[in-house]
Amino acid sequence: MTEPAIAILLPAHDEAAAIQNVIAEARAALPGARIVVCDNNSSDDTAALARSAGAEVLFEPRKGKGAAVRRLFADIEADIYVMADADGTYDLSALPGMVKALREGPLDMVAGARAPESADAHRPGHALGNEGFNAVVRALFGGAFTDIFTGCRVFSRRFVKSFPATVRGFDIETAITIHALELQLPCAETPVRYRERPEGGASKLRTFRDGGRIALRIVQLLKDSRPVLSYGVLAALLALASVASGAPVVAQFLETGLVERLPTAILAMGLALLSAMSLYAGLVLDTVRRASIQSRLLAYLAVPAPPPPTS
Repeated sequence: MTEPAIAILLPAHDEAAAIQNVIAEARAALPGARIVVCDNNSSDDTAALARSAGAEVLFEPRKGKGAAVRRLFADIEADIYVMADADGTYDLSALPGMVKALREGPLDMVAGARAPESADAHRPGHALGNEGFNAVVRALFGGAFTDIFTGCRVFSRRFVKSFPATVRGFDIETAITIHALELQLPCAETPVRYRERPEGGASKLRTFRDGGRIALRIVQLLKDSRPVLSYGVLAALLALASVASGAPVVAQFLETGLVERLPTAILAMGLALLSAMSLYAGLVLDTVRRASIQSRLLAYLAVPAPPPPTS
């Protein structure tokens, strides 16, 4: 029984300062693994430096880590997939243990929860936002992930080839986690040392901008993953507004037999119709969501299970 083919996937945008060291660290951690860098429309020498370090290079012109990861998942064939950020912040010496855990589980994903080496490695504001979003995901889907946004993960082929290539909305790390939780795939989490960026590397994180993005993620997560809940709450609010505005009109009609406040009556009726439409939209979207989960599960089951590791 041959050893599984391992591919190390490194999405990269303007990572010239770190890319060669990351490739060397990945090669030392998993000798013989295929290393593929997806240059996400970089403006520096990331692609050339990656090639000179011996990595394969793909090019993805659409900006965004999600686009780069989807290209890698679609184009690269392997038995085990390792994904890591190309900025040098993750200690890749943890990869052999993560691959071993995946094979022995057997599991479909092992996520590397960031364990900062210093206070400067993970800003307090980002850590707080990360924990808040983790709590929302645990409340909605269960699971025990403590670091939803980690960029260091190991996947089975079944996971990668069932992940929707056209997924939109959430950032790619969130979408990956939701995919695992919705399909109830066997997963685990292990700590990975998280370092400061190397000198010359510019962080792409912005505290206030990213805080707003996390808030929007939560709203979008509720809308897309729990449409009956989110649209049901909106329907209830509209129904309350309809009753509040229409009650005086009904009371006056019962007393006098007249509808003197016609605009208010029309407003109440419009709010009632919007409430019904909102609830109906939630039910329809929930049906679509369930169909999507079923199609992804079928794609997952279509990929043969990996053989057990040899002792």
